Amino acid sequence: MKKSSLQKKRIETDSLGEIDVPTDRYWGAQTQRSLNHFAISLEHFRWRQPLIRALGIVKKAAAQSNHLLGLLPENLAKPMIIAAEEVIKGDLDDHFPLGVFQTGSGTHTNMNLNEVIANRANELLGHPLGAKTPVHPNDHVNLGQSSNDVFPTAMHIAVLENLEHHLLPALIQLKLSFSKKEEGYKQLIKVGRTHLQDAAPLTLGQEISAWVAQLDFALDAINQHKSKAYPLAIGGTAVGTGLNTHPQFAENAVELIKKETLIPFTNAENKFFALSCHDPLVEISAGLRTLAMALLKIANDIRWLASGPRCGIGELMLPQNEPGSSIMPGKVNPTQCEALSMVCAQVFGNDATVAFANSQGSFQLNTYKPVIAHNVLESIELLADTITGFDHYCVQGMLPNTARIQDNLDKNLMLATALNVYIGYDLAAEVAKFAYEHDVTLKTACIDLGVATAEQFDQWMDINKMIHPSEQPAK
Repeated sequence: MKKSSLQKKRIETDSLGEIDVPTDRYWGAQTQRSLNHFAISLEHFRWRQPLIRALGIVKKAAAQSNHLLGLLPENLAKPMIIAAEEVIKGDLDDHFPLGVFQTGSGTHTNMNLNEVIANRANELLGHPLGAKTPVHPNDHVNLGQSSNDVFPTAMHIAVLENLEHHLLPALIQLKLSFSKKEEGYKQLIKVGRTHLQDAAPLTLGQEISAWVAQLDFALDAINQHKSKAYPLAIGGTAVGTGLNTHPQFAENAVELIKKETLIPFTNAENKFFALSCHDPLVEISAGLRTLAMALLKIANDIRWLASGPRCGIGELMLPQNEPGSSIMPGKVNPTQCEALSMVCAQVFGNDATVAFANSQGSFQLNTYKPVIAHNVLESIELLADTITGFDHYCVQGMLPNTARIQDNLDKNLMLATALNVYIGYDLAAEVAKFAYEHDVTLKTACIDLGVATAEQFDQWMDINKMIHPSEQPAK
């Protein structure tokens, strides 16, 4: 907001009296009071724009429903719907200044919507801002509604829209990229590792298949949890009884919201539940946490495997996107893995906040709604953005260092595991220990210890069979 705009004021009123509002803003008295009283700094665009869009959808559906029920004349409904559509498109984003930390019911943000739509509708009808006539923010824009049912309805809409249109497509694309790598490297045998120590071999494709399966698991979890958010609170008004709303209002509004979003929302059967807690969003947040855990594991695997390039494992080569050091020339770091890891840490914290906030609902209303909405939406946005970058700038260009993979495989003492079925565990362990202490190959150790001839060793040490246990010969 420009400083000059703050110098020009108009007087708006509410039940507490008069207050100055910037002349070039559509918001009114209650929004201004919240802005004045809750100057708590927090970057809030990520939560605000999706939620404001969702609130615009609710207000449009409410106006349409009330008009269909004969409660709102067309001359008022039409400009209100136009104003709500402008909110949905983002044309009025500058008129929604409030942050996360406000009233726990989201009343300030709901009133922000009511005031903006009323003022914009009145402007379209040729009336000055702040007149509250012929369109009144409470009597018309908020008709048949309460912040207590409007805000949770918008929370569900915002979360599901962002899941459907932002996070899930990014996640599916990342899974596809890994699936291609899995298929491409299904024959490339390498060292397996457990406890950060050398272990039995597997293929790079098999290793990547675990990452694909983790993403599949997280995707299934999110898809299962998101359906819990289909029921909407609209129509519950203040405490869940539906006071001051038409009996058909909620059913009509939900159908209109479904049409607007193309998401199969339903009318919540128990409005008391829908207002007093946000268990569905807790479950969605838990699904996001599951995804974050999977992504953190994958990112750490990749940066371990790409460590080096000469003094680490060095089995993967990552795209060189930026210089990695301000002092060490030529250094390149796994920055996409690092960014993804930090996002995962943030998601863990967001999920903890959501769970705690939901546990604090008292009687007929949970009053932590804005922070729940903020944290779930932030997790979705952060994961979606970072997954997209991770896929594009890391995974798609990731290549195996076949020479290093082969060298590590050749030196892997845990190939001695294949000898168990021929010479027994104890003797195989002695072979591995001898090879390590004398810095020789397993083959040399077998020959020197007299436990196998060169021909026997070559016959027993079939690495291709080691990566397919069902093909192991019986003892």
